[in-house]
Amino acid sequence: MEEWNEDVLHEECGVFGVYKDKDAAFLTYYGLHALQHRGQEGAGIVTSDGMHMKIRKRRGLVSEVFHEEHLKDLQGIHAIGHVRYATAGGSELENVQPLYAKLLKDGFAVCHNGQIINAHNLRKKLEAEGSIFQGSSDSEIILHLIQKANGTFLEKIKEAFSQIEGAFAVLVLTKDSLYAIRDAKGLRPLSFASLNEGVCVSSETCAFQVTNADYIDDVAPGEIIGFTPKGMIRTHYTTACDHHMCAMEYVYFSRPDSELDGINVHNARKRSGMIMAKRDKDIQADIVVGVPDSSTSAAIGYAEQSRIPFELGLIKNRYVGRTFIKPTQEQRERGVKMKLSAVRSIVADKNIVLIDDSIVRGTTSKRIIQLLKEAGAHQVHVRIASPPICFPCIYGVDTSSYEELISARMNVDELCAYLGADSLRFLDIHDMKEAFHTEKLCCACFNGAYVTDLYDYQSIIERKPKK
Repeated sequence: MEEWNEDVLHEECGVFGVYKDKDAAFLTYYGLHALQHRGQEGAGIVTSDGMHMKIRKRRGLVSEVFHEEHLKDLQGIHAIGHVRYATAGGSELENVQPLYAKLLKDGFAVCHNGQIINAHNLRKKLEAEGSIFQGSSDSEIILHLIQKANGTFLEKIKEAFSQIEGAFAVLVLTKDSLYAIRDAKGLRPLSFASLNEGVCVSSETCAFQVTNADYIDDVAPGEIIGFTPKGMIRTHYTTACDHHMCAMEYVYFSRPDSELDGINVHNARKRSGMIMAKRDKDIQADIVVGVPDSSTSAAIGYAEQSRIPFELGLIKNRYVGRTFIKPTQEQRERGVKMKLSAVRSIVADKNIVLIDDSIVRGTTSKRIIQLLKEAGAHQVHVRIASPPICFPCIYGVDTSSYEELISARMNVDELCAYLGADSLRFLDIHDMKEAFHTEKLCCACFNGAYVTDLYDYQSIIERKPKK
């Protein structure tokens, strides 16, 4: 399931930071480029030379926002950066991160991956106390809470985050320190690594490879790690901590070469494909085809276990620009064919097992099946490497209502008929946890078992439609 039309999952963003390296801006650029899959709407970097801070942020991809002259201008030995997809707040420049508070004395910057689920109440409270917001992003709340808190800067961070609920990986940069904060349930990934004489922090470990950094550890749920002139500080802003990594990080969001809580994403996805094949003893097929790119690992696992050959029956055009909503059905159909092609000589006259990571609205899956059958495929048996998504996500994924989720309205047989598939099966939650080698997952989008209180989303979750 990839970005070739409107039927995709988007995760809010990715963060990357560098502490104490003369090439901080360039390294942050490379780190953000490795995290580009986590957000394509905007990018930004803030740097500090120990005395002064500089910022550049724009809408667009990392390579569009930053050229060599921009990075040279961002002088400094510390930096934080951000790539963004908007789920809370619009895509206006005011909401592109990092967000920078230029104060009478010093200043600080914040970048945030995730969603603050009590944002409405916090913003209402802050506005009543006189805070003025420049944008509509929930991330701006973090700036105001830190600034209004009391004590040392670390104490301010503790006080601020003790009021915040939700899913988040946050970086905070002052002129001489970098702080990394992870939500109390561990929903969003965040790790740090050694880098020459300094450190870097990233949403995903894949970014450490491009910067030649050596992984040290994950930021623990509810933990604050400070990199300061006095050394590294590790503390917590709450004792109510637990591990509930978002299952969709393994299923779709993270790059295959990343490690999440010590588990390689490619291997986890491959095992999910193998388990699906074990459960699929009655399948009669000629080839296995994965939807590029996030489903490739699961497709390899399915093919290996079933001994049905894996083939590149679908090819993704990597030179098509970013998606926009096209005005007519005909143009939408043409857009799919521009971004994805069925290889007729491979799929014609074949019975195909089509592996995809998930189904959201169903429109993409339907069009892919049409592409394969138009190219001469006899049968297309769809296998989904995750359970049906039946509940809205409140933690920073852009499925905020039941209306967006086709599995909330249709059972498996109805969905199979709608897609035009010859059969349809999903991985169940038990098998998914077995594949990912962990029970410590948030599966709320599959089973409605939210790991926090609902806060601002109570009324939305209560409006579950009947199938």
